[in-house]
Amino acid sequence: MIISTPVGDWTWEVTAHEGEFRPGRAAQTTVAVWNELARRELAVPDGKARVLVRSGDKLRDIRFDAPGLRLGTAPLAPGSDLAQAIARAETFHGDFVLTIRVDCPGRWLEPEGMYRAEKLFTLQLEVWDRKLLVVTLETYSDAWLTVDTRDREQPEVYAANAPRLAAALDGISALLGGLPTPGDENRYAAPDETGFKDLRSEGPAYIDSWGTFEGLDRASLLNSRIPRSEDEYESITESPVRYLTIQREGRTLGFVWASVGDDAAGFAPRTAAGDEAFHAGAGWLLRLREAYGQGLSPLAALAWLTECPPRPELGQITEGTPREAESLDALEELSGRN
Repeated sequence: MIISTPVGDWTWEVTAHEGEFRPGRAAQTTVAVWNELARRELAVPDGKARVLVRSGDKLRDIRFDAPGLRLGTAPLAPGSDLAQAIARAETFHGDFVLTIRVDCPGRWLEPEGMYRAEKLFTLQLEVWDRKLLVVTLETYSDAWLTVDTRDREQPEVYAANAPRLAAALDGISALLGGLPTPGDENRYAAPDETGFKDLRSEGPAYIDSWGTFEGLDRASLLNSRIPRSEDEYESITESPVRYLTIQREGRTLGFVWASVGDDAAGFAPRTAAGDEAFHAGAGWLLRLREAYGQGLSPLAALAWLTECPPRPELGQITEGTPREAESLDALEELSGRN
């Protein structure tokens, strides 16, 4: 499953005994860590980065912010987005905190093939007082776990993916000169220095943690992108649902759904599509609010959506007739798998 919040994280701290961690050196370290992921296809080109410079004595004072930087095969090539942002960061003097954050598209393996997630990992590097470098790696997939986040054992998935993660962590540790500090055990998993602990004997912290938390987390991410309103369909249902697939440029972003048995409708973002799924999903929720305002039932709203003028930025409906899922949970699982 691909999850909207981190499954686990690892942190390395490096102290500069010689020289300083200037922005250029920090960027080179970021790319070197990214390359360790790329060697295992845990990171592939086309990711996005953000370069942020804040005052050291007042972190809310943003001195420079460059989000949405596109990363190609050579992230620091002359004239690239990242190279230009780092050149701007090099002009700052005095006490400042530099942050470089990269959303890493990558590939994980299933028995039936290889799949891509637009945010398989995030990589964040921070420089404090030019002497302390903090590198944090987060993953958003459960492919490295012996038991997935719905409490199902997955020996084939684990065998195919866990060694790739362990090799990447080992490579990053060799690069940075020390072992990572694993993040705390969370509602999904328990990180360790080589990946994740095997929780089959003691069990995870929560039963079906994905089913318990992911729907709420995704709803929060979607709703944060649109104005609050009470004039809308219910967001949960125990009934079967009918749904329409939303795609853009051949990639599925998610599913607009409507309950068969009550007054519920919504959007299930395909988490592997990354932020695009949530940006598009917010737009489809606004369209559902419009249908609700017209007094349409949820199923009538689906039909109405197929007749609306297309908006390319939201993606396109791929079916003329809605499909049916036995439950909202089944549809959400589909949106979270691949």
